Amino acid sequence: MISAKGVEEGVGVIDVWNIDTFDNELRGDLDAHANLIRNYMITSRRQSREHEASDHRMPYPENPHAGEFLALNEHITQLMEARTIRAWHYTRMTDAEIDTLRLKGIYPSSLENIRSRFDAQVVAGAFSQEVADRLFADSPYQSDHLNARSGMFWMTSRPVDIEDGGVAVFLESWGGEAAHFSQEDEAIQDLLKQIGRPRVLEIAMPLSYSRRSSFAAEAVLATYGRTLGCQPDKQAFDLYSQQPLSPAHILAVHSEGEPNFSAMARCYPVGFADLNLSPGGEE
Repeated sequence: MISAKGVEEGVGVIDVWNIDTFDNELRGDLDAHANLIRNYMITSRRQSREHEASDHRMPYPENPHAGEFLALNEHITQLMEARTIRAWHYTRMTDAEIDTLRLKGIYPSSLENIRSRFDAQVVAGAFSQEVADRLFADSPYQSDHLNARSGMFWMTSRPVDIEDGGVAVFLESWGGEAAHFSQEDEAIQDLLKQIGRPRVLEIAMPLSYSRRSSFAAEAVLATYGRTLGCQPDKQAFDLYSQQPLSPAHILAVHSEGEPNFSAMARCYPVGFADLNLSPGGEE
C-alpha cells in the first residue's frame, strides 16, 4: 500500500485503463505473457464471431489458451490486491461538506452518518427538522438496501461523462440514494435539487479496502491486450471501500462550473479514451 505522502503526489496510483501508469512489476509480468494474452484474446474473439454466425446448435468451443490465461488472471489479481487505483465518485455536496471531506476524509455509508448528514442540513438552514425526519424515515437504507449498501462507499473504475444517465441522477439531487431514491414527495424532491453543487471526487482507492481485485485484473489485462492489437470488451466496473478513506486519498474534487468537471471523460483526465470497441481488427 502506498503512503499518505505517495497518495498525495499520485505516486503508485494506477489507472486500469492506462498502461503508462502500470508499475514495473505489473508491466513486466504482462510483457512476459504477451503471446499468451494475444493468443487467448484473438482466439476468443474469433470464436465469438463464428458462434454468432452459426446456427447456435453446436456447443461453444473451448479456447485452448483458457487454462493458462485464467492462471495468469489469478496471478494479476494477487498483484492488484496490493495496489491502488484511481477511482471516481459522482455526488452532489455543499461547500461545507467538501470542507469536512478534505479535513476528515470519507466514511462508508451507515444509518448513523446518514442521520448526521440530514441533521447538519437542518443546522445549515437547508431544510427543517421535519424534512430531515421524513428523509430518514423514507430512506432506502431503512429497508433491505441497508445490508446491500451499509459499510460501503461506492465508486467507478473509469471516469464517466457527467451527462451519462448512470451518474446524472447522483449529480442532480443532494444526499445520494440515501435521500432521494425512495422519496416520493415532489416538494422534497425539488428541495434536494437546490442543495449543494454537482461534484466528481477523484480518489486513490487501495484495492485491499475492497473485493474488486479480480475486476481490476480483468481491466488491466484488457488494457494491455489493446496494446497488442486485440480488441477485448471494455472492462469498466464499480467498486467500493469498506474502510474509511483519509483526506490523503482524495486526489481532487471537481465541482460544477470548473473546466475539469465539464470535461470529465471527454478531455479529462488527459489520455483517457472511453473505449467501447466493436468486434474486429485484431487479426
